[in-house]
Amino acid sequence: MSITVTQAGDRPDLVALAELSARGINVPSVQSIAVDQSPFARPTLAWTRHPAPGVALTARTVDLGDGCFTNAYTLTTDLNCTRCRPVSSPTGFHLRHLVTSSAVAAVSGTFAFISDDPAYQPAEPRLDLAVRDHHAASLPTVTKPALLIHRDRPTIRTVAATGTLTVAGHPHTWTGSKEPPPAQPGHLTVFGAANCHIRYHDDPRTGFRRDVDPAGNTTPRNVDALDCTVTRTPTGPRITALHPGGGADLFAGAYVLRAYPPWPANLVIGAPIHVTALDTLAIADIESALSLGPSAANAAAGRTSAWDASLGVAPFRPDARYARTMLTLDDRTLSLVVLDGAPLARTFQGVTVQEAAELCERAGHDPTTVFHLDGGQTSKIAYTRGHGPADAVGSLHYLSWPRHEDEPFRWHGLDGRRLHSALQITTTEEIP
Repeated sequence: MSITVTQAGDRPDLVALAELSARGINVPSVQSIAVDQSPFARPTLAWTRHPAPGVALTARTVDLGDGCFTNAYTLTTDLNCTRCRPVSSPTGFHLRHLVTSSAVAAVSGTFAFISDDPAYQPAEPRLDLAVRDHHAASLPTVTKPALLIHRDRPTIRTVAATGTLTVAGHPHTWTGSKEPPPAQPGHLTVFGAANCHIRYHDDPRTGFRRDVDPAGNTTPRNVDALDCTVTRTPTGPRITALHPGGGADLFAGAYVLRAYPPWPANLVIGAPIHVTALDTLAIADIESALSLGPSAANAAAGRTSAWDASLGVAPFRPDARYARTMLTLDDRTLSLVVLDGAPLARTFQGVTVQEAAELCERAGHDPTTVFHLDGGQTSKIAYTRGHGPADAVGSLHYLSWPRHEDEPFRWHGLDGRRLHSALQITTTEEIP
């Protein structure tokens, strides 16, 4: 892999090198981080910080054996003093921007679509469920665990990919496309970005690039099917395109609804869509929600088929070490852990799914109740340190990739990857 040499006087790189040096991380150049991340393989000092009452952030080093280690950063919040809010956005945001005067911390959220092709991106990048302000922004294609704020209380439960909705006021049932549909008139099947398949290509500068083939990124062809693209509009979700015979672009709208004969007459362009229930829960009772990754136990046992295809190279392979973000909810205590690592640092690449499950057990948690959030270079915790901008831990090696041959890598270790979901921690006394 070749890299671009940083030009003297390149101010963004000089600022980045100074920031890294202040943290005890000394690299010869920002561009060198694209091929060697060993300077980030530094055991952390043990420390504890309190961003707000009821919120603690701790750091410690965990020995993994054979000379390998991870740095574990644990954010613990007392839900009697704080609130956790799943946040999602189709346009994306940087994690530190969620730490404001009304929020004390934020943690990278759950899995979303990631591609290196800016010209072909989904209108709704969430992989499966996302609820925002009591409205379903995207629907699940398969049964998965989810974090929900249900009747003002956070809860984790397995959510069946089924429910009810109305089209132009007419009621319908629906199921996800990866579940067996019931044989009943008017039933609808949901497709979305979670049905995509990521391709990988070798790249001389970045090592690999990911994308999706637009020609094949469609609902399956079926002469009996009528596919309806549902798109967000200023007046709410509406049907914006009809595709008799299937072949609807999976990325064109928030999701696709498929009907079989006899096609309901109310499936027409412009028809408003209102999702009324998810599994057995009324959407009106769900403030916000996000699909989660597999439990630590299921990932360690290889039960991850619901996630693998739309993530490309599955991060749950038994021998793969990645940085990982884990979540557990125990009564009124929410714990979020980043197990840090850098892919190009031999002794500091993160943890395997088996090691993650074992670390959960060591911390006193049942691995069946601890869930994976988006890991790898997305793993990050941002938090307030009083005055000034928010600080961050996790994935400090992060670089934004060049999109043109003559463009350099840029260090964005504090802001990290642009996210489409996160968990925001707010103190209760600052909630209006």
